[in-house]
Amino acid sequence: MKWPILVVTILLGLTSVILALMVLMHKSRGGGMSDLFGGGMSTSLGGTSIAERNLDRITIIIGTIWFACILGLLALYKFLS
Repeated sequence: MKWPILVVTILLGLTSVILALMVLMHKSRGGGMSDLFGGGMSTSLGGTSIAERNLDRITIIIGTIWFACILGLLALYKFLS
């Protein structure tokens, strides 16, 4: 395995774990799978806090890096293998 593929694979693994944790940290909005496990009982306070907006931004950034790693691996396997 060539070193660029190894580096991107490790980065993909790290971003996968971080992305999963970020998604789990979001507050339940109801109406989805969270209702199945009793999450539908919560009430919303009407607005989003600064912390939630920052969490949304970080999740989008990590998701973009994750997607770029997948595209990068696709290109590396096509051109280096």
